[in-house]
This record gives sequence, C-alpha cells and structure tokens, in this order.
Amino acid sequence: MNESLFNTLRELSKNGEISQRELSKKMGISLGKVNYLINELIKRGYIKVKIYKNTKNREAFKYIITPKGETEKKRQTMLYLEKKNDEIERLKKEIEELTLSIQLSP
Repeated sequence: MNESLFNTLRELSKNGEISQRELSKKMGISLGKVNYLINELIKRGYIKVKIYKNTKNREAFKYIITPKGETEKKRQTMLYLEKKNDEIERLKKEIEELTLSIQLSP
C-alpha cells in the first residue's frame, strides 16, 4: 500500500462521512485523485460505501472501514512507526556527530 492510500484510509477511519471534496482539501490532493484512491480502497476490500440522504435531502456517502481494512491500517501504521523511529535514530546520531564536530573544532 502506498502512502496516499494509507493516508486516505486513515482519514476515512477518522470521519467516514467526509465528502470527497473535503477530503481533497484536507489532504492537499486533487478531487480526481481522491476518487481514484477511494475506488482503489473499495476494490481492495478495505472500505465499503453506504449511500444515504443527508440533511439537505441530497445523496451522501458514508465510508465504512471493513475488518480487512482495519487490519491493513494497523499493519501499515506499525510499518510507518518503524520507519519514523528509524528516521529519529538516524537524526539523533547525526545531531550527536554534528555536536561533537563543533566541540572539537577550534
């Protein structure tokens, strides 16, 4: 799963009633890309869509994370955390080396 799919899945798990237009603005990507990502998540079985009438009596969508989607979101979150922890350790080492080089220079 790429980062865009993961971020879309995360956002939909926070608010399943968000519109694609709102999601597009929130994620800083085009409406067409959001539509593609949602369709890809549906195709992979990570989300389902429920159509209902909203307060303005217009069709609205609710995105429901499936058990398969929840499992994948947890797995991807663990991979993301591992990656970020590796980055933190690398940055700590770099900071340590830079600090040492400053202290040793005349």
